[in-house]
Amino acid sequence: MKDKIHPKYYPECKVFFRGEVVMTVGATVPEMHVEVWSGSHPFFTGQKSFVDTAGRVERFQRKFAGDYFKGSKKK
Repeated sequence: MKDKIHPKYYPECKVFFRGEVVMTVGATVPEMHVEVWSGSHPFFTGQKSFVDTAGRVERFQRKFAGDYFKGSKKK
């Protein structure tokens, strides 16, 4: 490896989920804060849960509520 071109490597990077350390991995940052990880993802847990951090669903429902589709008819 060439000197001075690679980022600093942290072999003990702590991964935080909701303020708790959930795992330790090697990375180029000393700590990571994640919104979803395998212990909370429905694919791995088998539970249905919904993650909407930006309010996208509410914005979509407001945009397409009411008579939105009645005005445009395709021929």
